[in-house]
Amino acid sequence: MRSIILMAVTALLFNLTGMSQEKVTRFVIHTDFGDMKGYLYNETPKHRDNFTKLAKEGYYDGLLFHRVIPQFMIQGGDPNSRTAKPGQQLGGGGPGYTVPAEFMSALIHKKGALAAARTGDQVNPTKASSGSQFYICQGKKYQAAQLDAMSQRSGLTYTDTQKKAYETLGGVPFLDGQYTVFGEITEGLEVIDKIAAVERDQSDRPKTDVKMKIRLLE
Repeated sequence: MRSIILMAVTALLFNLTGMSQEKVTRFVIHTDFGDMKGYLYNETPKHRDNFTKLAKEGYYDGLLFHRVIPQFMIQGGDPNSRTAKPGQQLGGGGPGYTVPAEFMSALIHKKGALAAARTGDQVNPTKASSGSQFYICQGKKYQAAQLDAMSQRSGLTYTDTQKKAYETLGGVPFLDGQYTVFGEITEGLEVIDKIAAVERDQSDRPKTDVKMKIRLLE
């Protein structure tokens, strides 16, 4: 009887202290412009586990942010970028597989959102994600009326909290429901701005390489 009571008390304390909550996977992206720290969403487990696996393997180390567009996003994760020559076209590389889409209405393209790149709808009707390429949203701020108009066109409905995020923080709402958002940057949002502002060529590749190194945090 005493052991049963002890187990019950232990379980109660476990819940009260929050120890039973699902573990959150945190990461840092090192760049010459500073570090970006964030976490992966448990609501998108396929993307979380794939990103975690690649990061542990060192897959992203030395790769470039090969496509940057101000007020939109910064994109990286193409393995071909590791040894790319200046001016070389990038964006077609990957690990040889895709990840099934994991769309969640609660996960939006606010500034700092980490999302998976993918090929276009014509060749990818299921909107499956690239196995390694990702982008981080910069975007811009939107007014409530603009968001309402987008909602009417897309059929998506935003909560008051989501609207506030787009109005105050900014983001890329027209990508919602089209690309899988699987994490977010919580520290170092200014680094996104710095990278998005670099000089780039006609293919939106930075003229000076912007390399990354990704590490998981305990």
